[in-house]
Amino acid sequence: MIATADLDACRELIRTGSYSFHAASRLLPEKVRAPSLALYAFCRVADDAVDEAVNEGQQEDAEAKRRAVLSLRDRLDLVYAGRPRNAPADRAFAAVVEEFEMPRTLPEALLEGLAWDAVGKSYDTFSGVLDYSARVAAAVGAMMCVLMRVRDPDVLARACDLGLAMQLTNIARDVGTDARSGRIYLPREWMEEAGLPVEEFLANPVACDRIRAVTRRLLRAADRLYYRSESGVCGLPLACRPGIYAARHIYAAIGREIARNGYDSVTRRAFTNKRQKLVWLAVSATRAALTPIGPGCATLHAAPEPEVAFLVNAAARARPQRGRSEALIAVLAQLEAQDRQIARQRMGNRVNPI
Repeated sequence: MIATADLDACRELIRTGSYSFHAASRLLPEKVRAPSLALYAFCRVADDAVDEAVNEGQQEDAEAKRRAVLSLRDRLDLVYAGRPRNAPADRAFAAVVEEFEMPRTLPEALLEGLAWDAVGKSYDTFSGVLDYSARVAAAVGAMMCVLMRVRDPDVLARACDLGLAMQLTNIARDVGTDARSGRIYLPREWMEEAGLPVEEFLANPVACDRIRAVTRRLLRAADRLYYRSESGVCGLPLACRPGIYAARHIYAAIGREIARNGYDSVTRRAFTNKRQKLVWLAVSATRAALTPIGPGCATLHAAPEPEVAFLVNAAARARPQRGRSEALIAVLAQLEAQDRQIARQRMGNRVNPI
């Protein structure tokens, strides 16, 4: 299905760019590991293309990010047309899309989240943060279910819970890094409630008690989602359960490291070492082995978070939709309009130099 050379390139990209997933993927069966490496490699390339689109000056930086997102849109169009760009991750992901009939809504949700980054969208409420997390992380959880040939809505909802929890952990870990880049992904209303205006923190990001309290609150929300996600693991193929448990435990361990650091994600960045990962891999294998004899969990049938319902519905469909969502069309149109405006301004400056 995937050319050997392309798969090797995807594996190397994940090995050096996503340590946690690389560790967890080692417990997946080969028939799922190979397409999941292709999926994560394409997602990694997409994320890096936006994050690394940096030039000198704020305006040029924003312009580079917009163009990176629009380029990703074109690459995704080529993937779904069966004519991927001549790059390992694109070719491998195109093979996955064809083999598993991947609903286009899922990777386009990721594209929409990256577009939100490019336009500098911020999030006033926790629901807004979940909207963003649904696109950049829960969509990947739903795609992983598709790779396991699981389309049950309850299991998909729990996979999305895991994606949300992992992204909330990422946000909590990167508070300081994001702030120094002029970005904030924490709910603005939570910061206001803690007595810490966003502009004040961005101007001087320090590890005060107020930002620690907001970080702790976010990790508690993540813990609730990690717990609820576990009930969905029993709905996955038995051979896939160790890898998913491993992803859950390794990411949750990052949250515990943040807690051990006194919820200070401004002056330090939490991580897990190789020994810790090996421990969680062993724990995950043991937990997966016990799932056939364990009791069921009522949280399996909990309704999906409203912010991920569209992902569950898309992945559960027998025949995936082909068109773009109205929301994605709107944000891409916004990026194109900004590009045209800048082009007109530059042309005017050349005609009428100051």
